[in-house]
Amino acid sequence: MNQTGKLPITVTIIACNEEKRIGECLSSVQWSDDIVVVDSGSSDRTVEIAESHGARVIHNPWPGYGEQKQFASSQAKNEWILNLDADEYITPELAESIRSAFSTTSPESPVAFECNFEHFLMGKWLRHGEAFPDPHIRLFNRQHGDWNSRPIHEHIEISGEIGKLEGTIRHRTVESLAEYIDKINRYTDLQAEIVLQSGVRVTFPQLFTRSLWRFLRGYILRLGFLDGVAGLTHSMTSTLTSYLKYAKAYELQNREKE
Repeated sequence: MNQTGKLPITVTIIACNEEKRIGECLSSVQWSDDIVVVDSGSSDRTVEIAESHGARVIHNPWPGYGEQKQFASSQAKNEWILNLDADEYITPELAESIRSAFSTTSPESPVAFECNFEHFLMGKWLRHGEAFPDPHIRLFNRQHGDWNSRPIHEHIEISGEIGKLEGTIRHRTVESLAEYIDKINRYTDLQAEIVLQSGVRVTFPQLFTRSLWRFLRGYILRLGFLDGVAGLTHSMTSTLTSYLKYAKAYELQNREKE
């Protein structure tokens, strides 16, 4: 901890036209002594809001999710990095857990930490199904890992011990169900390309069985039904995501044969 009481952690955020959400994100990490926002061409007030919260704004053309987050890590002043998306913010409990972890670090301490996520859908924070708990590594020492370069569903690859933090990162991904469906359509385009590039050949039975299993796992086995209409909607959209991913890959592989 430095003389200002702030932690020597760089918070990295990638953004583009996130004026509606980035303020809440930035307000939740004012205990950090270095905040970096990598902007890929916002035309709204994203940059202005980021700078008003004390962030360093760096412009970088969009290369894909994984590579953009790698670039953000390379701009950090500190060895420890906490990554957030612009539509995420950390709870006070998680902030306190991070502060506590940094007060007890030692050579044997973890080199990265994971925490659970909470997702907001249809006016409700989901607490069951695939939506919770949803653990991810977001705080890490860059000497021991970094983001991979996947264009979507990127994740941090770590070499060393991983600890667990209390509290959550809250994720307000969309403001409406229509926006959520648009997002699913965009993401499954990328996912289908990845399936095709991996060499996996999608068959007709897989289109049905993969989607059915996704629904049963999230809605029944992981108790998604306890979240009411929001839980049903999340399970159904997750099922749709699975189906579209493989249906689009099926379409692409058949198009190659023509």
